[in-house]
Amino acid sequence: MEPIEPIDALSELLQEERERIARLWAKRLREELYELDLPGRDLRAPLRRLLEELARLLKDRPDEVVQLWPEVVRPHGAFRYDQRFESEDLAREFKALQAVLLRVYSRRHGQEVEPGVAELINELVGEANASAQASFARVLRTEEVRFREAAVMESVLHHMDVGILLAEADGRVSFATPPVSRLLGVPMRSVVGERATTALAPVLAQVNARHATGEPFRVTDLPFMRALKERGPVRGVMMVVERPGGGEASLEMSATPIWEEGGELAGVIQTMTDRTEAATKTRELMSAQDELRRLQGRLLQRTRAQALGQLASGAAHALNNFLNVLRLRITLLRREFKPEHLDALDKTVGQVGELVSRLQEFNVQRTEEVLTDVPLDTAVREALELARGELEQGEHPLGVDLVLGDPGSVRADAGFLRELVVSLLLAAKDRMERGGRLALTTRPDGEGRLELRIQDEGPPYAVEELARLFDPLQREAGAAQHALQLAVVQAQVQRWGGELTVENADSGKGAAFVVRLPQVREAGVEEHAPQVAVTGPRRFQQTRRVLVVDDDLDNARMMAEVLGDEGYEVQVAPSAEVALQLWEKRRFDAALLDALMPEISGWELARELRKRTPQALLAIVTGMDVRGQNRANLALVDAVFRKPIDVGALDEFLSQSEAPTAEGGERAAPSVPPH
Repeated sequence: MEPIEPIDALSELLQEERERIARLWAKRLREELYELDLPGRDLRAPLRRLLEELARLLKDRPDEVVQLWPEVVRPHGAFRYDQRFESEDLAREFKALQAVLLRVYSRRHGQEVEPGVAELINELVGEANASAQASFARVLRTEEVRFREAAVMESVLHHMDVGILLAEADGRVSFATPPVSRLLGVPMRSVVGERATTALAPVLAQVNARHATGEPFRVTDLPFMRALKERGPVRGVMMVVERPGGGEASLEMSATPIWEEGGELAGVIQTMTDRTEAATKTRELMSAQDELRRLQGRLLQRTRAQALGQLASGAAHALNNFLNVLRLRITLLRREFKPEHLDALDKTVGQVGELVSRLQEFNVQRTEEVLTDVPLDTAVREALELARGELEQGEHPLGVDLVLGDPGSVRADAGFLRELVVSLLLAAKDRMERGGRLALTTRPDGEGRLELRIQDEGPPYAVEELARLFDPLQREAGAAQHALQLAVVQAQVQRWGGELTVENADSGKGAAFVVRLPQVREAGVEEHAPQVAVTGPRRFQQTRRVLVVDDDLDNARMMAEVLGDEGYEVQVAPSAEVALQLWEKRRFDAALLDALMPEISGWELARELRKRTPQALLAIVTGMDVRGQNRANLALVDAVFRKPIDVGALDEFLSQSEAPTAEGGERAAPSVPPH
């Protein structure tokens, strides 16, 4: 076998495989330098010219190819300097040529490369690299001497953490500091001198640029493009990019327009800063905040349940003692009548009443309120954030639909109002074990009040459930604590002059908690209690017909029996609806209304009765503390009686000859007789 002449073998390779070698060389170079293949920019062109010159020298000047080839390559170093290559990039370029020549040759010759051919390739590439590096260094030294200040500035900018990019008024990128390339992970030399719309689109695509929300980041979203369009500064634009080596970076960008003396726009300076660490900490803080909200929701629920449980336990202990005395006294009274037994019974009932008063006083002291004008929508949003963790956790999370009408403000304690809404949200959640959606709606109700409706998708309530929903003395398993919480919430709403009711949906699916609170009047509008026209003096000397309205029939019948013994003609209504029907059928002189009733409260019923019969005597009978009840509600009635009722005071009220009046003929504030 004849020995192979290295120059002939390499010449033959370049004659037949030159285009393929140029393509592989360009591909290898792009991978090494993360170079972009931009439209209108042929990366292969300068490499193809070098290979053509090498092929010509191997064919025409084989004996001098090692000396002449470096001279041919020398201008390539200056060319790469103008393209903003680094010295290391130039070395990688020729190293890539060496690898490609050896690879193509070995594949053509059965995976073998003769030592002579390998030595020739190494020598040619080494000389070419040295020549290009010398040219690169000479231009660099010349530039350093000529533009020393610019070189110093370039060095400063190279070591800054902030990337700076300059754009001309026509959208052409004219300058980019090295940190821009570091921050993006892609060299920007291929972009400088090009129009942004053409050159930057492949850059953003390569780094998978996107907004913090996940939407793709477009060239027109860049701050300098917006500044050129809007002709003003653009601040704090965030962009997330993927680094070539893996991981993500969050970049903050701002742009400032530069104006010429004549007022013409010269261009825009855009800065780029790495905010990855700050963004990571922000995400961690947001995650911690979400967890804190979940813990707050759980803590609110747990603390409320524990406090109510302790209160109920202590009250039950004291009441059981009193009931034991009552039962023993009644047993003795059945065996033998003695006046002292009756006195003892009356004394014990008085002690029970004092205990209830102390419990109510405890509640007043416990809830030291700071009443302010609270925007209802704001309170609902804040409460939802507190409860969101509880609503969304578990196997069947709940979604929430907000339909907030910005109806205005209510007079309440902001903290207690938030806690109140949280309690209702969690109560609604308990009804939806399989998940679903809650609908929160706010609106004015047309009667001077604001309405919050919390609509669930749970099963509708049975009629008897609605009657017992706010009764804390239920005996069903698990119902007592739930009802006690709702009773506390209802009492709080009433203290602010509002009402809390539960309604089944008209569609037959789900139910809704409905909170109605008086709306705060706008500044400069004086709030007046509703006035009722009264024709002539109101006389009650012959009051005989009394309507007793109470959903607790035992209470109502006992009241009717006591008043009947006093000479009054009494009729009982178990609900507000029945009371209105009876009131339309006959004339009543007075009405005793239980404050807490399902569907329609005693206060609402008083408003309706006052419209129908302004002269009637109306009194609220309640076991709740009415301090804090709003003036508009109190003005509807003539008196408020606390349970247990003092029958003597009640008789005095019903037999009065004339309603109390204030100066000017307006009705006086209602009296609250002692119980």
